[in-house]
Amino acid sequence: MSMTATDPSPPVVIEVTDVIERQRINAFVIRLVAISWTVTFLDGFDMLVISFVAPYLRDGFGADVISLGELFAVGVFGAMLGGIAFGWLGDRYGRRPIIIASVVAFGATSMAIALAPNMQVLLALRFLNGVALGGLMPLAWALNIEYVPRRYRATVVTVIMMGYTLGGVVAGPMTVWLAPLYGWQSVFMVSGVATLLLVPLLFALLPESARYLAVKGRSPDKIAKALNALAPGLGARPQDRFMVTDETAPATGKGFRIATLFKGDLRPITSLLWLAYIGSSMAVYFKSNWGPIIFEDVGFTRTQAAMIMSVSSIGGSLAGLALMRFTDRLGPIAIAFYPMLAAPLLLVMGLAPVSLQGLAAFSLLSMAMISGTHFGMHSIAGIFYPSAIRANGAGWATSVAKIGSIFAPLLGGYLLAMNMPPRLLFVLLAATPLLSCVSLLLLARVGKRQAARTPVPTDNIVLPAHAVATKP
Repeated sequence: MSMTATDPSPPVVIEVTDVIERQRINAFVIRLVAISWTVTFLDGFDMLVISFVAPYLRDGFGADVISLGELFAVGVFGAMLGGIAFGWLGDRYGRRPIIIASVVAFGATSMAIALAPNMQVLLALRFLNGVALGGLMPLAWALNIEYVPRRYRATVVTVIMMGYTLGGVVAGPMTVWLAPLYGWQSVFMVSGVATLLLVPLLFALLPESARYLAVKGRSPDKIAKALNALAPGLGARPQDRFMVTDETAPATGKGFRIATLFKGDLRPITSLLWLAYIGSSMAVYFKSNWGPIIFEDVGFTRTQAAMIMSVSSIGGSLAGLALMRFTDRLGPIAIAFYPMLAAPLLLVMGLAPVSLQGLAAFSLLSMAMISGTHFGMHSIAGIFYPSAIRANGAGWATSVAKIGSIFAPLLGGYLLAMNMPPRLLFVLLAATPLLSCVSLLLLARVGKRQAARTPVPTDNIVLPAHAVATKP
């Protein structure tokens, strides 16, 4: 039965929380996850391809390790600012329009990078590209988290982040294929064009968060449409009143201050989340930025180095998939297992007299653990925060994590410039998973106390009177 604004039935209160928590995953959610996966695939390609292009920049632009370290760092610095800025915009104006704006921006700047005439221009464009890239993921996480039951949140974010990682996997072979034939610029041009072609699809299919709209008191017609898609037979109408019952945060993002992330129960959560994320990001970005060059320096060919990086990314994806259901059930303590394994593996890589084949094997395993940890961090970045500040919370977490992401490539560049043996860098890197492991174990304790105080959904979903007859 189709419902219109002239329906004479009186308005009722519909609990958005209950509708979302009690849904069965359906075509609406699957489509949202698929769209988000595609966007993050291109985001990951763009963010990680710079490490595969770096050897060609060293040959073509005469870039030394210091300037390459600056190039890696400036993109991450831009991503740090983008996560903060776009997170604030997403909580202020909505997830959907800011996601689309981010995609347009990183597609356009990718094409501009392909036209850069020198390293100075390339640095400026990479910064702008990083701003756009850094703004996308926290918003994509927030939008998807707000459409799935709590028991699937880590799983959905992990699936979406597989797109990001597989984008990095494709970046290596794509660079090896295109750059020798058409120049490194062709890689960024292909990425930019593919990204911009996705924009019309986003306008047509990407929804706004029903949770977000209900908390903000906006667009009841869009809320009703989304809830009816999640729960066929609900019969929600724009004139009904939509409530979010499991959140107590202020319903507006206009007055957001960073201090909001440190109020009450959020203070230890935010602090520990940031520390774990910094350690994880430092390990991941050191590996992704300097991995190809270090592997070349220890004796692998350029193609072999690119393949090791790509295969390790696949391993990280599999590690993330293996972790996601455990994270949904156990929380941060499940994630801590991976950095606990990564630290001793990195020490072996740096100190043991292993062959190239052994180094490749240890590299694949340690980098899979490092990437798996990062998958886990992404999956929990937004789950502790209420909808009104979720994009800000996730955005700040990913942006503060970029402290490690910026520091790692810069430190690696300076240490290599000092002629430090490349393998010793792995010994220094072992400290980063230890930081993540300890922080995650403490975060698990705090999160468990918070979960014990979180209201659970009621047993009844309030249905409009005209829909009772069609209730499943």
